[in-house]
This record gives sequence, structure tokens and C-alpha cells, in this order.
Amino acid sequence: MSPLSRRALILSALAAPLVAGCAGDPADPAAPGAAARTPGTSSAPSVRVAHPLARSVPVGLRIPAIGVDTPVMRLGLAADGSVRVPPVEEHDRAGWYENSPTPGQTGPSVILAHVTVGTYGDGVFRHLDRLRRGDRIGARLENGTTAEFAVTEVTTVDKAEFPTEEVYGNVDRPELRLITCGGPRTGDGYRDNVIVFAALTPAGER
Repeated sequence: MSPLSRRALILSALAAPLVAGCAGDPADPAAPGAAARTPGTSSAPSVRVAHPLARSVPVGLRIPAIGVDTPVMRLGLAADGSVRVPPVEEHDRAGWYENSPTPGQTGPSVILAHVTVGTYGDGVFRHLDRLRRGDRIGARLENGTTAEFAVTEVTTVDKAEFPTEEVYGNVDRPELRLITCGGPRTGDGYRDNVIVFAALTPAGER
């Protein structure tokens, strides 16, 4: 079985807890199952297919449209099978799910960050829902290059209807997923997830 096939099976089995809560809500899961797009969210435009990049772990993330310029840490799986989230601390960082492709490889590379970080205030992805189609995202890689992506879709979904397959399922081109919490607060957490879909841009468009 190929690594991508094994990853798809693992992700399907772990779908319920794949997106943990944000800032003090680590037990709030994203339930499995496909979700309909929230009315008013942007839909994916046609984009030119870019050639995949060599594997290289992301070390930074820059999103000029919303003022993000952050280090990126690795995120593995917790003992319960959920994806770990970045620690809640003053100097908030984004985290790359290390069982997903690296940014620029074929498939969906997944990066998560908080919208709030407890008593420390705003998280690094606090304005993620403000992104629009065409906005650029740069993932700085360990090999010194930058994988440049363009946003194709921004959507907000109820955590109970998290679109697991659309986010983590295999695709035939290099794509990026950015995930955080959003929507109204429910106790210590948030009801929704904000998900940004992006595609690698051809070298001549970077």
C-alpha cells in the first residue's frame, strides 16, 4: 500500500479528533462526515497546475493579507489519536501536521494555529477568515526555498460537520489547508472551524 493510501486510512480512522479545540478547548472534536459549504463562502476558481516541489519541512509561514509571519512547528498525534495543536503560550506559532505532505508536495499539506491563546489574547490565525481568493501564502521550507500558494476557497463549518475528506483526502496536485477555530464561542471554545484551501502557484507566478 502506498504512503498516501496508508495516510488516507489513518486519517479516516482518526477523523473525529483530527482538529482539536483552540486555546483552552483541546477536547472539542471535529466530527467526521462531509459538510455543505456555508452560504456566502468563496468557491475554488480554476488555477494553473504547478509542478510539485521536493519534500522539505516547513519552518515558517507568511500571509501578507492578514499580517501573519510566524514560525512553524511540527505537530504529531496525541495518545488518543488526535492531532496535537500548538501550545497555548504568549509567543503563538502555527503547526504543520507531520503526517501530511510538506508544503509543495503532491497532496494536502495541513497547518493549524489558534484563533485565541487563552489569557495571552489573539492567536496567530485570528484573522484567517478574512482571506479571499487569490491571496498569497508563503511557506518557508527547511531547504531555504519558499512554497507559494494562492487561496482558492475560504469556508466556515460547524465542527460537528467537519469535511474530513475534503480537508485530509488525497488530491493530485500540491495544495495547502490552514485550519483554526471560528464562529461563536461556546463555553471555553468555539462552535466552528475556519478552513482555507490553497493551491501551489507555478514558478513564473510567484
